[in-house]
Amino acid sequence: LNPSFILQGKYLWTILTSMFMHGSIFHLFANMLSLMFLGGLVEKLIGYKKFMAVYFASGLAGSMMFIILGALLGNTNLPAVGASGAVFGIAGMLAVLTPNLPVYILFIPIAMPMWFGTILIMFGLWAVSASFNLPIGNTAHLGGLLVGLSYAFYLARKHKHKAAMIRRHFS
Repeated sequence: LNPSFILQGKYLWTILTSMFMHGSIFHLFANMLSLMFLGGLVEKLIGYKKFMAVYFASGLAGSMMFIILGALLGNTNLPAVGASGAVFGIAGMLAVLTPNLPVYILFIPIAMPMWFGTILIMFGLWAVSASFNLPIGNTAHLGGLLVGLSYAFYLARKHKHKAAMIRRHFS
């Protein structure tokens, strides 16, 4: 996904297809491992169709956020690849629906609530990116997270009893 191409009207399809490309084996491994741990639970909680909808909506929102903020900040020649925006959308869903679910993040041997783990990863990646000047698509992560959070808040409000039951079960 290269914002300068999109802004010129070229390669519009890369907004979707960039979610299936990765920059390295580690990048692919990190996204797929995260999806394996988070995605199965979200799919069981909201169903296959809603899961697929939020996954793709989060990925597309991540791509769009990357393009829009890249254009606003003047970073239109930096390309992006990966499913991280979609994965952050799924993490955002769990942070709302199961906020106290104990999770382990990377190599930290201490369980933490899902809501905190999501924040820690988001800001941790931002800090690593800034500290080591790494081209991490933090704006894409943010775009996906916002969609996941929004949809989870919508579902929790629409299905208050079920959302409360899920929160109690995963506390």
